[in-house]
Amino acid sequence: MSPELLDHLRQRITAPADDAERAAAARSAAARWSTRAKPPGSLGRLEDVAVRIAGITGVCPPAVPAQPAVVVFAGDHGVVADGASAWPSEITGAMVRTMAAGGAAINAFAAQAGASVTVVDVGVSSDLRDLHALGRADVLDRRVRAGTDSIATGPAMSRAHALAAVAVGAAVAGAHVDAGADLLVGGDMGIGNTTASVALIACLTGQDPEPLVGPGAGLPADGLGHKQRLVRTAVDRARDLDDPVDVLADVGGLEIAALAGLHLAAAARRVPTIVDGVIGGAALCVAEAIAPGTAAHVVGGHRSTEPAATAALAHLGLEPLLALDLRLGEGTGACLAIPLVQAACRALRDLADLPG
Repeated sequence: MSPELLDHLRQRITAPADDAERAAAARSAAARWSTRAKPPGSLGRLEDVAVRIAGITGVCPPAVPAQPAVVVFAGDHGVVADGASAWPSEITGAMVRTMAAGGAAINAFAAQAGASVTVVDVGVSSDLRDLHALGRADVLDRRVRAGTDSIATGPAMSRAHALAAVAVGAAVAGAHVDAGADLLVGGDMGIGNTTASVALIACLTGQDPEPLVGPGAGLPADGLGHKQRLVRTAVDRARDLDDPVDVLADVGGLEIAALAGLHLAAAARRVPTIVDGVIGGAALCVAEAIAPGTAAHVVGGHRSTEPAATAALAHLGLEPLLALDLRLGEGTGACLAIPLVQAACRALRDLADLPG
């Protein structure tokens, strides 16, 4: 991604509240709820969701999202070699194959929600050439490099690689919007990515990293202290970096960068997104730091059990729709929120006038 393209995205992203037309749509949506055939406020936070979608799209009542799309970005993390995860990096590639075969949790949830699933290899270290050789439109080879370096010993990647991964996410999101997608969910696959995500969230929110560290994908309790030390080392190195892209390059991940690009591109196109758990939250923190106003185009999907996820949501001012004790990633929690977003928009559109 060139600096010019990044500047172009920044210039196109304006918080709905700061845009006269979209602010008016949000006000109209809020006023419309008071005229619907129901007690005031009786649909609770679903009313807020419909108002938010009206503000994002500038339309009241907002259209019911009819073509939701899930995009899962996959990448590996060098910090796994330092004991950051209970699982080896090879699982990342194996899960990409499972998603491509339709057998992962995100495939099941997306099918239930009527959403498409696209898997994007942006930085998997395993050899997936046979899978990519099939040329499938829903399994994309956009590999920037084969995984990151360990954030425990130095920067994860160069600034150029970080920007390239952001560009991948932006391009894939743009292609989905061009094809008719009207609601995007960003998912992730990458062993070790909770370690990078916690480091990013700590750096970008200014919080102490150690209380934010959770078990991720099943790290035993006796490994939590080691993971905290790995994160602390990375955060101490990157804490004083001023540019969010530099922070991303130093302690982030390729799939996290691509997720940030997805949110940036969707916000620039005024297409709502739903954020998933701790990895999605870290990516959105990056996107918001790059272009303030991005998070105002996002609906909080769920509250992950990872403590850093709650810290990211609070920093971004998002209240998630669901709290199901999920910690899987892949976009699963956000995908489960798709029907709620659709129901909120449909209710605002279709409820009868208040009898009078």
